[in-house]
Amino acid sequence: MKQRGLLLVISGPSGCGKGTILKELLAVQEQIYLSVSAATRRPRDGEVDGVHYYFMSKEQFQAEIDSDGMLEYTCYCDNYYGTPRKPILEHLEQGDDVILEIEVDGALQIKKQYQDAILIFVMPPTLEELEQRLIGRNTEDSQTIQKRLLRAKEELKLVGHYQYIVINQTIEDAVKDIQSIIRAEKCHYNPFLNCETQPKSK
Repeated sequence: MKQRGLLLVISGPSGCGKGTILKELLAVQEQIYLSVSAATRRPRDGEVDGVHYYFMSKEQFQAEIDSDGMLEYTCYCDNYYGTPRKPILEHLEQGDDVILEIEVDGALQIKKQYQDAILIFVMPPTLEELEQRLIGRNTEDSQTIQKRLLRAKEELKLVGHYQYIVINQTIEDAVKDIQSIIRAEKCHYNPFLNCETQPKSK
């Protein structure tokens, strides 16, 4: 019996801890694939091309859009971000659960194409704590941080489009919450389930 994988879309304001949560989730959850997004921004210290992002020029990114190579894409803080289509579809068909860590705009694009996608929004406990986390990263100037905070307020207005909300009070609890979501979704009837014992119409 082979079941098609779940397509999980994780969104949330920059600085809310999505990356750390997913790192811990991948360490404890089996048969799960974290999609590598493409981005036109410059790599941060320690980021590796093809591991953290596929870093592209804006011209390269546009070429991927033109060839329908992106499942979704968006512009955020003057840079483009997107999800390469091919590896996502391959892993789903192999039965792997696939996680996309993407912005709200991209999540809504995915939901239009794949109605069975599971949208999870990660929230900080407060906007004040989010600001402190952004400052503490020490990777951006104050103007960019303010842009991210304004963007966070706009994103929070769209949480009603998501099936689940996870508040990142602690990383451990947030990981457990997402694991619970995965278990619950696997108990739903899945029309992609390849099982010969399903009831047949008379």
